[in-house]
Amino acid sequence: KVFMNTLKYLQSNELLLDVDLWRLFANLEELNKISLSFVKNFFEFVKKHISKSDSPMDFSSILRKFFQGDLCQTHQIYCLNYTSAVFYLENLRQREDFGIYLKQWCEQHKQCKRLHLPELLVAPLHRLTRYPLLLNNIWKRSTDETEKGFILSLKEKVEKSIRDLEGKVKWLDNFQKLRQLQEVIMWPQVWDRDKRFFVPECLKQSLRENSSENILSSASRLLLHEGRLTLAESTRLLDVYLFLFDDFLLITKTKHNKKKYGGSDTSLIPVCPSLTPELQSFIREGGVCTILDQPIPLDRLILKNVDPIHITVFSLRNAFLIQHENRYRQCIAVFLLQAQTETVKKTWMSQIETAISDYTTRHETKQSTAFLSPAESSEI
Repeated sequence: KVFMNTLKYLQSNELLLDVDLWRLFANLEELNKISLSFVKNFFEFVKKHISKSDSPMDFSSILRKFFQGDLCQTHQIYCLNYTSAVFYLENLRQREDFGIYLKQWCEQHKQCKRLHLPELLVAPLHRLTRYPLLLNNIWKRSTDETEKGFILSLKEKVEKSIRDLEGKVKWLDNFQKLRQLQEVIMWPQVWDRDKRFFVPECLKQSLRENSSENILSSASRLLLHEGRLTLAESTRLLDVYLFLFDDFLLITKTKHNKKKYGGSDTSLIPVCPSLTPELQSFIREGGVCTILDQPIPLDRLILKNVDPIHITVFSLRNAFLIQHENRYRQCIAVFLLQAQTETVKKTWMSQIETAISDYTTRHETKQSTAFLSPAESSEI
């Protein structure tokens, strides 16, 4: 509230007017109000009971009022905005005026106890996960069987609500990752990627309309692993960045561009906080990843370890081979990759093997269910 109220005060004095309060704090005021109301009501109920009677306390009414009311729902709204708020905050922190607001106006306030805004924004998420513990403690101390049954069912509903929320948060986080990657990954046209393909200018527009850039727009696709490797070519070593998704592998070549895009400072580019620090830094520097070759479907990918004897003879370090086959099992591309260390190599090979195995399992399951008819004829 120190950070939120200070920002409101500054905006009332026409400072930081472009900062969106909702994107940063969401429904924090409503969340504070309902949380405080729950705590006050809960302790008032306990106090009244202690002063008047020694009979067992019936928590059903007060728990029903809040847990079947807006308490969990208000937390959910805040939690669903949390990842976006951190994303937004990371972008704002690059600004000098916003930095002054954080450090000089807020962080030095005694109520903040030297905590920074990201550490405070996460607190409501932790509180939500503690509600099942509270309900469980009340359930263990309850003596009435009817009340115990009610509290237990309430606890299970809150736990289910948290599980559902985790799924939504993961989905949103993955959506933001893919949206960021869409901006960073460049897809050159086929005639630019391979000089063997000649296309007259009059036909290029019709081919551009079938762009492959939207391949990353599917929010159901998952990014499993990513990182920097070295590609061994015939005459040189090329720095590449690999993106392993749950259905294909992308090999890109990196290009650093510290120039300003359209006159804007690339250090202010918003970066998804759940990406690796290396990729975040690369994006802030204005770097782009250009597709080196077509995506390699996991069911067309052959992974091979490079024998240690070849490492000595050909001066290969921590190397492994990726082979791309077409639907006829013909090899159409080979990539000899080198990792920085043996550990990084083993991690990459393990991640790719697991991804292929999971993809194969999902594909086989889909095929088997497709053959099962829900209403078969009695003649079959």
